[in-house]
Amino acid sequence: MTPPQESSPRPATGRIIFLNGTSSSGKSSIAAELLRILEPSHYHLAVDAFHAMRSKRHIPPDLVDAEIDRTVKGFHRAVAGMAAAGNPVVMDHILSKRWRLLDCLDVLPARDVVLVGLRCPRAELLRREQARGDRTPGMAALQFDRVHAHGVYDLECDTHTDSPAECARRIRDFLPSRPTPTAFERLRRMLRSE
Repeated sequence: MTPPQESSPRPATGRIIFLNGTSSSGKSSIAAELLRILEPSHYHLAVDAFHAMRSKRHIPPDLVDAEIDRTVKGFHRAVAGMAAAGNPVVMDHILSKRWRLLDCLDVLPARDVVLVGLRCPRAELLRREQARGDRTPGMAALQFDRVHAHGVYDLECDTHTDSPAECARRIRDFLPSRPTPTAFERLRRMLRSE
C-alpha cells in the first residue's frame, strides 16, 4: 500500500507591486530600494531582464515586433506564476502599448496588484538617456504619452523630485492602507464596459 502523499498547502497569492514608467524613469532603481526595505523577501522581475535572456542571434527586421510581443507576453505570465506560487513581486514594466495593459489585466490577479505610476518630465528623461549612454535616444519621449494613457493608478511618484529611496519608502508606507477597489480592478471594469 502506498502511503498518502503529503501535499503542501496552497500559498496565498503574492502581492505584485507594478512599477510602470518610461525608459529611464527610475523603475530599476526604485525596485532595488524596495527589495532592500520590504518584508518579506520580494522578487524583482523586469521586462528588460527577459529581453536580455534571448539568444544573441540576428532577428530579421520583419520578425522583431512579433519576437518582442512574445517575450512580453511570457514576462506577464512569469510574473503571474511567481505570484500564484505565493511570491511577492516587484514588476518593472513599460505599458507603452494598449495590448500590454489588456494582457496584464487578463493574467494578473487584480486585487493583488499595486499599480504605481512613475512620472518624470520629458527634459529630465532626455538628460538621463544621454547620461546613461545605453538607451536609444528619444525612446522615453516616444513612450511618454503612451505609458500613462490609461490614467488610473493606486499611487504615483515623481522620480524627478524624489530619489529612488524616497519613492520606495512612499510605496512601502502606502501598502498597508491602500484603498479598494484597486486600480487594476477599476481598469478591468472600465475597459470591459467599453
